[in-house]
Amino acid sequence: MRIKDQNACLIIPVENQVRELDPKLLLACIAVQRGFSVIIGSHREIDFQITSFPRSLYLNKSMTERNLKMFRIMQKIGHEILTWDEEALVHLPDETYYSRRLSPTAIRYNSDLFAWGEDNAELWRRYPDLPEDMPIHVTGNPRSDMLRPELRSFYEPEAEEIRKTHGKFILVNTNFNHVNAFFPAQNLFRPADNEGEDPQFGKAGVGMERKFAEGLRDHKEAIFTAFKELIPILDQTYPDHTIIVRPHPTENQQVYVDIAKGCKRVKVTNEGNVVPWLMATDVVLHNGCTTGVEAYMMDVPAISYRAKVNDTYDMGFYRLPNLISHQCFDIEQLQETLAKIIKGELGTADGAERQALVNRYLAAQDGPLACERIVAVLEEKIKRQPVLPKPPLSDRISARAFANYRRVYKYIKKYKPGTHAPPQFHVHRYPGISLQELVARINKIQQVLGETGEMKTEQISDHIFLIQPIGAK
Repeated sequence: MRIKDQNACLIIPVENQVRELDPKLLLACIAVQRGFSVIIGSHREIDFQITSFPRSLYLNKSMTERNLKMFRIMQKIGHEILTWDEEALVHLPDETYYSRRLSPTAIRYNSDLFAWGEDNAELWRRYPDLPEDMPIHVTGNPRSDMLRPELRSFYEPEAEEIRKTHGKFILVNTNFNHVNAFFPAQNLFRPADNEGEDPQFGKAGVGMERKFAEGLRDHKEAIFTAFKELIPILDQTYPDHTIIVRPHPTENQQVYVDIAKGCKRVKVTNEGNVVPWLMATDVVLHNGCTTGVEAYMMDVPAISYRAKVNDTYDMGFYRLPNLISHQCFDIEQLQETLAKIIKGELGTADGAERQALVNRYLAAQDGPLACERIVAVLEEKIKRQPVLPKPPLSDRISARAFANYRRVYKYIKKYKPGTHAPPQFHVHRYPGISLQELVARINKIQQVLGETGEMKTEQISDHIFLIQPIGAK
């Protein structure tokens, strides 16, 4: 891999392909148009190969204890880390968020933070261990860019194909990954080894107080049960609609597949980004799901089905998506609201209070895109320091040695029984994309943006790509 000397390099890792790839490709295209070279692809594979890349600006998505090993490797190689938090839009209460999502050590490896909106920025400013000189840029997030009217045409062909395939449908978006995770070790609690023993924390429970985690588990299980009961009712009640169940990307889909087997019109899928599904649906049902925010931004009617209520979690964790949706607290109220929406008598939940709430949480709803605002920050950094400093040779040697050890350890660990991320999970989360498919999506983004500047894309490993301005060698 060779990158032209005058092109600053940006690394954009993608953890969840369905949710993140398109918005991060948008960011990549805008960055390349501004003269950056971009390395983009599987987060896991990029981290495995991190020592083979030129010194770069690395756009990270979390600052937890689990990030520390990679942060130390990257610092010793000479990469500069900048972070937004994918989970900071719909976030936990302050203290729980801090213990779960922020490490006082990890955050100090970052040079800059990018916030979804003012709520996110203030959440970070209240953090007791925030470095005094840490820049927080309220830019918005690339994922919200894809919801803006001027970019939705990117997904119109997919939305039209969905309409042709499924006809009229009700979209049920679930987010029960805390209690129905892809693998049990990813839940809030792992199954107890022996009867009568207290279960140990799973991956989702790390950083939570046990009482809070147990309450969240019980609440989510109650709502999960309500949704499992709801799906067959929808199937029986709305014969003119298909019921599309779209599980959270890290949920186990089997329970929904089993329910669908006993229904006539229920289909379960995680295919593609959620945006074209929102464009094609009549209404979306959820409970505390980010999809409720996405639906609001796209003027799609959304219902938060709150058959079980616990305001500690509903308002302390899922406040934003619940409040900007129509809220229904029992099946009769839900059916009444659904009927009005399907008849066209009721549209998106609206009002000045809801819009004010969204404005606080989500920047870049108009004007420059969030991606453009992020790239503007990166350009200023490059102007001040065109070449990232080279660390001492001893640091680079030790970083390569530790990176090699980490790669071998991870390879062995993924096959151990009980691991929270076995090989099937990595394939589920990032199934991969061909060079031809990636170039096609880049060309669509360029067309939507109205950009004419040429760029070239090459595949540098199975799941990693290099995008550069034309003329780079």
